[in-house]
Amino acid sequence: MNDKKDASGALLPNHERITPVGRFIRKTSLDELPQLFNVLKGEMSLIGPRPLLPKYLPLYNAEQRKRHKTRPGITGWAQVNGRNAISWNKKFELDVWYVDNVSFLTDIKIVILTIKKVLLRKDINDTENIGMQPFTGNNNG
Repeated sequence: MNDKKDASGALLPNHERITPVGRFIRKTSLDELPQLFNVLKGEMSLIGPRPLLPKYLPLYNAEQRKRHKTRPGITGWAQVNGRNAISWNKKFELDVWYVDNVSFLTDIKIVILTIKKVLLRKDINDTENIGMQPFTGNNNG
């Protein structure tokens, strides 16, 4: 992504700043590879709810906080069931379902589905808003 700005000096929207190389890296999920170091260091798991920004912590309700009962992962139940094309509410629902239903077989299913989603480039939000809208605690819909 580049640092292009408008006439007033504000950064342009993400979709106007992403470079062709950056778009390729995101679409092929190559930007996830550095997280393998976090797995090797024991800070993350391969499978589990995706880590979210620390600034979201005070915005979670009691049900949403359950997602922290397991180690965060590179991929998870929410990623194979919608990735970044689902709402925040659905993402939290799927994360909590995973935490409540952790099993080796579920993890194997998530690995297989993740490989399939990445190869087919499925459920990537290709709208002008690259990535998801920020979580505000109110945009659960």
